[in-house]
Amino acid sequence: MDWYSTIFELIDMRSFSNLWYWIALAVLWSTASHWVMGVPYDLVVRARRVGGQAETDLLDIVRINTNRMLYIADVSGVVILALCCFLFAGLATLGFYYQVEFAQAVFLLLFPMVLVGANSLRVARNLRRQDLTVEGVSKALHRCRLATQIIGMLAILVTSMWGMYQNFSIGVLG
Repeated sequence: MDWYSTIFELIDMRSFSNLWYWIALAVLWSTASHWVMGVPYDLVVRARRVGGQAETDLLDIVRINTNRMLYIADVSGVVILALCCFLFAGLATLGFYYQVEFAQAVFLLLFPMVLVGANSLRVARNLRRQDLTVEGVSKALHRCRLATQIIGMLAILVTSMWGMYQNFSIGVLG
C-alpha cells in the first residue's frame, strides 16, 4: 500500500459523511446571517440601541457597501451571471447526472448563496432609492437577514436530507 491510498483511507473523502463538510456548512450560514450586505449585524443592533457614533458608522458602511455592490453589478454583472451559470450547470451536471458526490456537495453549498446575493442586491437597489436613515436601514437589513436565515434553513434542510440519502444509499462500507 502506498502513502496516497493510506491517507485516503484515513480521511474519508466522501463529502456528506465528512464532519468537515457539515462544519463548513454551519460556518457558511452562520457567517452569512451575521454579515448582512457586508455589514455586521451587531452594528445594526448597536446603532439602534446606543445611537451616536454607531449610527454614523452604520449609515457610512451601508452607503459604501451599497455603492460597491451596485457598481460591481452594473459594470460586470452580466459576466458574473454568465460565469455563475457556467459553474452551476457544470456542478449540477457532474453532481446529479454523473453522480460525483463532491460536485453535489459544492453545488449544495454555493447555489443557495446565489439567492442570498440576489436578495442583497435587491435590498441595495432599494436602499439607494431612499434616504438613508437609521430606521429605514435597520429595517431593510433586518428583513434581508431574515430572508438569508430562511434561505439558510431551507438549504440546510435540503442538504442534510440529500446527504442522509447519499450516506444510506452508499452504505457504511462504501
